[in-house]
Amino acid sequence: MKYEDLIGTPFIDGGRDKEIGLDCWGLAREMFHRQGVDVPDYHISAMRTAEIAREMTAEEMDWERLNAPEEGCLVLLRLSPEVWANHVGICLGGGKFIHAYSATGTCIDRLARWRSRIVGFYKPKGAGQ
Repeated sequence: MKYEDLIGTPFIDGGRDKEIGLDCWGLAREMFHRQGVDVPDYHISAMRTAEIAREMTAEEMDWERLNAPEEGCLVLLRLSPEVWANHVGICLGGGKFIHAYSATGTCIDRLARWRSRIVGFYKPKGAGQ
Protein backbone atom coordinates (compact mmCIF):
# COMPACT_ATOMS: atom_id res chain seq x y z
CA MET A 1 0.00 0.00 0.00
CA LYS A 2 1.48 3.30 -1.12
CA TYR A 3 1.47 6.14 1.40
CA GLU A 4 4.91 7.77 1.38
CA ASP A 5 3.67 10.79 -0.61
CA LEU A 6 1.25 11.61 2.21
CA ILE A 7 3.85 11.92 4.98
CA GLY A 8 4.20 15.53 6.08
CA THR A 9 0.86 16.64 4.62
CA PRO A 10 -0.36 19.40 6.94
CA PHE A 11 -3.35 18.84 9.20
CA ILE A 12 -6.29 20.97 8.14
CA ASP A 13 -9.67 20.68 9.84
CA GLY A 14 -12.03 19.23 7.21
CA GLY A 15 -9.08 18.62 4.87
CA ARG A 16 -9.85 16.32 1.94
CA ASP A 17 -7.06 17.25 -0.49
CA LYS A 18 -3.58 15.79 -0.08
CA GLU A 19 -2.10 18.78 -1.89
CA ILE A 20 -3.58 21.27 0.60
CA GLY A 21 -4.11 19.32 3.81
CA LEU A 22 -5.93 16.44 5.46
CA ASP A 23 -7.67 15.74 8.71
CA CYS A 24 -7.75 12.19 10.08
CA TRP A 25 -10.87 11.18 8.15
CA GLY A 26 -9.61 12.82 4.96
CA LEU A 27 -6.45 10.71 5.25
CA ALA A 28 -8.46 7.54 5.98
CA ARG A 29 -10.65 8.17 2.92
CA GLU A 30 -7.53 8.67 0.76
CA MET A 31 -5.97 5.46 2.06
CA PHE A 32 -9.16 3.46 1.46
CA HIS A 33 -9.46 4.99 -2.02
CA ARG A 34 -5.96 3.68 -2.77
CA GLN A 35 -7.22 0.23 -1.76
CA GLY A 36 -10.16 0.56 -4.15
CA VAL A 37 -12.70 1.07 -1.35
CA ASP A 38 -15.06 4.04 -1.19
CA VAL A 39 -16.10 5.10 2.30
CA PRO A 40 -18.55 7.88 3.16
CA ASP A 41 -17.46 11.40 3.92
CA TYR A 42 -18.42 13.20 7.09
CA HIS A 43 -18.38 16.97 7.16
CA ILE A 44 -17.75 17.46 10.87
CA SER A 45 -15.09 19.69 12.33
CA ALA A 46 -12.25 17.67 13.85
CA MET A 47 -12.65 19.82 16.95
CA ARG A 48 -16.27 18.70 17.56
CA THR A 49 -15.36 15.48 19.34
CA ALA A 50 -18.84 14.65 20.68
CA GLU A 51 -20.40 15.00 17.23
CA ILE A 52 -17.67 12.80 15.70
CA ALA A 53 -18.23 10.16 18.39
CA ARG A 54 -22.01 10.14 17.74
CA GLU A 55 -21.47 9.68 13.99
CA MET A 56 -18.90 6.92 14.53
CA THR A 57 -21.27 5.08 16.87
CA ALA A 58 -24.16 5.39 14.39
CA GLU A 59 -22.01 4.14 11.50
CA GLU A 60 -20.44 1.25 13.42
CA MET A 61 -22.92 -1.20 11.85
CA ASP A 62 -21.32 -0.60 8.43
CA TRP A 63 -17.90 -1.73 9.68
CA GLU A 64 -16.61 -5.17 10.58
CA ARG A 65 -14.69 -5.27 13.85
CA LEU A 66 -11.41 -7.18 13.63
CA ASN A 67 -9.81 -9.17 16.44
CA ALA A 68 -6.35 -7.90 15.50
CA PRO A 69 -4.95 -5.18 13.25
CA GLU A 70 -4.59 -5.97 9.55
CA GLU A 71 -2.70 -3.96 6.98
CA GLY A 72 -5.08 -1.39 5.51
CA CYS A 73 -7.67 -1.52 8.29
CA LEU A 74 -8.99 1.43 10.25
CA VAL A 75 -7.79 1.95 13.81
CA LEU A 76 -10.24 3.88 15.98
CA LEU A 77 -8.79 5.94 18.80
CA ARG A 78 -10.18 7.82 21.77
CA LEU A 79 -8.38 11.11 22.31
CA SER A 80 -10.92 12.42 24.77
CA PRO A 81 -12.09 10.34 27.75
CA GLU A 82 -15.73 11.44 27.50
CA VAL A 83 -16.35 9.92 24.04
CA TRP A 84 -16.31 6.43 22.51
CA ALA A 85 -13.87 7.35 19.69
CA ASN A 86 -12.89 10.53 17.87
CA HIS A 87 -9.73 9.86 15.87
CA VAL A 88 -8.74 7.38 13.15
CA GLY A 89 -5.70 6.08 11.37
CA ILE A 90 -4.87 3.27 8.94
CA CYS A 91 -2.77 0.26 9.94
CA LEU A 92 0.35 -0.27 7.85
CA GLY A 93 1.54 -3.56 9.34
CA GLY A 94 4.57 -4.16 11.53
CA GLY A 95 2.88 -2.44 14.47
CA LYS A 96 2.66 0.92 12.68
CA PHE A 97 -0.15 3.16 11.45
CA ILE A 98 -0.52 6.40 9.53
CA HIS A 99 -2.68 9.23 10.79
CA ALA A 100 -3.25 12.94 10.36
CA TYR A 101 -2.87 14.53 13.74
CA SER A 102 -3.28 18.20 14.54
CA ALA A 103 0.08 18.38 16.34
CA THR A 104 2.15 16.66 13.63
CA GLY A 105 0.28 16.56 10.33
CA THR A 106 0.31 13.22 8.52
CA CYS A 107 2.83 10.89 10.11
CA ILE A 108 3.69 7.28 10.85
CA ASP A 109 3.30 6.22 14.46
CA ARG A 110 3.54 3.05 16.54
CA LEU A 111 0.34 1.35 17.65
CA ALA A 112 2.04 0.50 20.95
CA ARG A 113 2.45 4.19 21.72
CA TRP A 114 -1.32 4.68 21.44
CA ARG A 115 -2.36 1.32 22.97
CA SER A 116 -4.35 2.83 25.85
CA ARG A 117 -6.36 4.96 23.39
CA ILE A 118 -7.20 2.26 20.82
CA VAL A 119 -10.91 1.45 20.66
CA GLY A 120 -10.62 -1.20 17.96
CA PHE A 121 -9.68 -2.18 14.43
CA TYR A 122 -12.26 -2.15 11.63
CA LYS A 123 -12.70 -2.64 7.92
CA PRO A 124 -15.73 -1.69 5.82
CA LYS A 125 -18.20 -4.58 5.54
CA GLY A 126 -17.78 -6.28 2.19
CA ALA A 127 -14.29 -4.86 1.55
CA GLY A 128 -11.76 -7.34 0.24
CA GLN A 129 -14.34 -10.05 -0.46
